Amino acid sequence: MAGPDPKAGYDLDADLALLVSAAREAGEAAMGYFRQSPETWWKNGGRSPVTAGDYAANDVLIRRLREARPEYGWISEETEDDGGRTSFETLFVVDPIDGTRAFMNGMDTWCVSAAVVQNRRPVAGVLVAPALGEVFTARLDGPALLNGAPIVVARPDAGRMLTVASPADAFHRLTQARNGLYSKAAHIPSLAYRLAMIAAGRLDATLVHPNSHDWDLAAAELILERAGGALRKLEGGAIAYNGKSMVHGGLGAAHSDHVDDLLKAASGVFSH
Repeated sequence: MAGPDPKAGYDLDADLALLVSAAREAGEAAMGYFRQSPETWWKNGGRSPVTAGDYAANDVLIRRLREARPEYGWISEETEDDGGRTSFETLFVVDPIDGTRAFMNGMDTWCVSAAVVQNRRPVAGVLVAPALGEVFTARLDGPALLNGAPIVVARPDAGRMLTVASPADAFHRLTQARNGLYSKAAHIPSLAYRLAMIAAGRLDATLVHPNSHDWDLAAAELILERAGGALRKLEGGAIAYNGKSMVHGGLGAAHSDHVDDLLKAASGVFSH
C-alpha cells in the first residue's frame, strides 16, 4: 500500500505537538483515577471494561483535539461511531486508555494513544504512559523517539532467542513451527504499549489475536515503523485505517527484516 501523501501546506509538526500536549493532559486526567478503584462499567456484552478514568481522558482529548482541528474526522474507542468518519481524508484516531485492564489492576503498562491518520495511514502519533513517565512519538518522515531520544527495534541476530508476546495457544503453535527460536514474554494487556516495547528494543515480536481496532494500532504502528519494525496482517499486507470496518484480523509485528519469517511461522495460529 502506498504511504500517505500529506497535502501541500499541511503542518505535520503542529499536529504532532498538539497530539503530545493533548495526550499528556489526558494522561494526567487518567492518573487522577489510577489505583483509586475507579468506577467501572462493562460494554460489548460484558467483554470490555471502561472506567471513569477512560472517560475523563476521552473528555480531554475531545476538548483539545476536536476544538483545535474541527475540520478533522474522529475515531475514539469511547466515542460512539456515527459512520461519518469515512468521509474524512484526515482524522484523529485515539484510545483514551489502551490497556484498561492493566489500569484497573494497578499495573503501569497502560497508555494514552493518539494519532493523525491521513489517506488511511498514520502520519503522526504519540503514546503517553504516565505511570512510567514515558512519551513515545513519531511522524511520517522522522525517527521514533522515547522521551526525545531515538529508539530502534532490536535486530533478530542469528542464534538469539527471540522474545514474543502472544496468546498462549498461538505461542504453542508458533513454537511447534519454529522450535527453539522463540521465548514467551509476560502478558502485556496494552497492545499499543506492546508495539512500543518492540520499537524500543525491549521485545522482539508479538502476535495479535483477531479483533484489534484502529484505535489500538494507529499511533503505535507508526512509532514501530519509524523505529525499523513492521506490523502486518498474518495473511500478509499492511493495515488500512478508517475503513468501513475498524476491526482487524490476526496480526504480527517484529523487526522489518524478520516480520516475513514471523508471519510464515505464525500461519494458521488463530485458525483453531
